[in-house]
This record gives sequence, C-alpha cells and structure tokens, in this order.
Amino acid sequence: MEAYRYRDWSRLIGTPVEVRKDFELVRAGVVDDAMEDSSALWLAADAAGGRALFTAAEGYEVWIRPRELDGKLCYKMARTQLAAPGRTAGQARWHPGANGRQAS
Repeated sequence: MEAYRYRDWSRLIGTPVEVRKDFELVRAGVVDDAMEDSSALWLAADAAGGRALFTAAEGYEVWIRPRELDGKLCYKMARTQLAAPGRTAGQARWHPGANGRQAS
C-alpha cells in the first residue's frame, strides 16, 4: 500500500512510521511518544540510532504505510481503534507492566 502523510501524530504511538523532511526520508521507526498537539514526536531507539525527537516546526512530516498482517487481522490499526469500547484514545496507551500486559 502507498504511504501517506498523517497529521495527528499523537495517535501514532507504537506505530511504525517514516519521518520525512522536504519529501526525503530522514528516518523510519516506531513512534515512542508524541505531543498531544502533534508538534513533536519521538522515535524509539533501534538499530538505526538512539531515541530521536522530530518537530513539526522544523519541517518534519510523518508518513504511514498500512501493512498487511499474517493471521486473522488484515491491517495494523491505530491505538484508538484498538481501545476498548467506552475508553478514549488517551486511556488506551500501552505501558509495559511486570507481566508485559497493558496497564491502564
């Protein structure tokens, strides 16, 4: 599937993304955290480098590419789509607990 620009960065925590500037790929990785107003986000540390901060004010854009998954699920969903009924996106954040499960 084609990549497309995504403007609501706060909804992308835990999602693989591409960070671009002037239409050039700067870095790809998983969003570790993001500001609620989409002014900044952090990519998690990986083999490409340490944890990195990118800001909209510096001209960075975030692009996502839906990917087909194996098994019964067809595509990776944003965390708001995975939230239990009656919970808001902010309540659906994943926090590793002692057993590796989501903690509210």
